[in-house]
Amino acid sequence: MDDLTQKVRRKEERKIRARANQDRSVWLGLGMFGLVGWSVAIPTLIFLGIGIWVDRKWPSQYSWTLMLLVIGVVIGCWNAWYWVKKQSREE
Repeated sequence: MDDLTQKVRRKEERKIRARANQDRSVWLGLGMFGLVGWSVAIPTLIFLGIGIWVDRKWPSQYSWTLMLLVIGVVIGCWNAWYWVKKQSREE
């Protein structure tokens, strides 16, 4: 069997499975939406709290709150990307 035929067969099988599990996919989508949201929100809030604490404890001309907020968002986005990528590999 040639490579194109195998690719088409795999895609068709995936579509058939997706249609059979359509109810599950709605819940899976909602769960993934929540996972991505919390994956970004938790690190952002943690780093924001640390930044506020550092600014109160050691005042300086630089805003540690803002710097750590950005770092928290970046880490949260990386974390969300990791989980979405892992979930898409399993499917």
